Amino acid sequence: MAVQQTQALPPQYVEDLQKDYGTQLTATTAAPLNTFDFAPKVAGQDQAQTDAYDLATGQGIGAFQDYLNQAGTYDTGAAGFQTGAQQYGTQAAGALGTAGTSLANAGIYGTQAAGSLGGAGAYGTAAGGFSGPQAYQQFMSPYQQDVIDATLSEYDTQAASGMQGIADRATMAGNLGGGREGVMRSQYQNKSDLNRALLQSGLLQQGFTQANQLSNQAFGQQRSLADLQRGISEGQRNLGQLELGTADRELNVGNQLMNLGTQQMNLGDQQLNLSKNQQGLAQLAPSLYGQDINTLRSAGAGQQAQEQAQLDATREANRLAAYEPYERLGYLGSGIASIASGAPGQYQSMVTPNPTPLQNALGIAGVGAGLMTGYGDLLRGQNTT
Repeated sequence: MAVQQTQALPPQYVEDLQKDYGTQLTATTAAPLNTFDFAPKVAGQDQAQTDAYDLATGQGIGAFQDYLNQAGTYDTGAAGFQTGAQQYGTQAAGALGTAGTSLANAGIYGTQAAGSLGGAGAYGTAAGGFSGPQAYQQFMSPYQQDVIDATLSEYDTQAASGMQGIADRATMAGNLGGGREGVMRSQYQNKSDLNRALLQSGLLQQGFTQANQLSNQAFGQQRSLADLQRGISEGQRNLGQLELGTADRELNVGNQLMNLGTQQMNLGDQQLNLSKNQQGLAQLAPSLYGQDINTLRSAGAGQQAQEQAQLDATREANRLAAYEPYERLGYLGSGIASIASGAPGQYQSMVTPNPTPLQNALGIAGVGAGLMTGYGDLLRGQNTT
């Protein structure tokens, strides 16, 4: 028994549309789609970004170290100058101590010189007591008058014997009591009195001469002692002057050493200030490098973003051009299906926008900014330690 099949066919115009659609679909999908023209492309780094990277990985890393090394050198120099200042201070103290000792010695010699000069004055005063017309009297012998009296008494005895001899000779000549005897007695007495006066004056002159000589001798001795005391005083004064000269020299040396010590301290302070400046530069260098890096990175990111936008626009244009036949076929197929089913058709485009490389690059740039901030903090942290 033959099978009878009943088939509900679409209208002829629908079949014609479907046939035409199939022909176009076969022709369109026959050739492989060249995806190279609309494959995602990422813009390369701008030269500013490359410079920022080179700066960060080259000079930026450890940029503060040279300044810290120089600061250490200045610190060492400052310590040396401080040591030199201490040494000069010690030497200055020694020189000032010597000056003080010399001043004390000068005072001692000055006192001694004054005492010796006072002694010279006393001897000079004493010498004055041994001068003048009455100076001899204190040297006259207390026994001189007794000697004179005894000598004259002996002389008178001898003179009396002479007168007796005249009488004896006159008796023997028978002229005792005569004129001749009287003349002889008178002549003898006159000569005896003269000799007695000469003897007495000689004895007195001898005592005066001896007393005067002793007075002159005492005067000379006192003057010599006074001159000796003046010489001693002059020597002590000269010693005092020498000590004063030594004190002046030591004071000058002490002042010079103190000035040198002050200069050493000033040089040490300058070295410390230079060290602080170097430390400040060490703190500033990473910040400046960070600013340069961020500036270059930001400028390069803008240029890269512009280039990436151009690449994205070209890629999207190429993709739209490549998918345009498929879009038309898809829209056509949706329309034919809608006509065949009698229901309103809904078409969903096959070209769905994906995150562009630009968006990805901007995200990477945000991460990079965080990394650069961390890098700057790291440099500052290393510098402060």
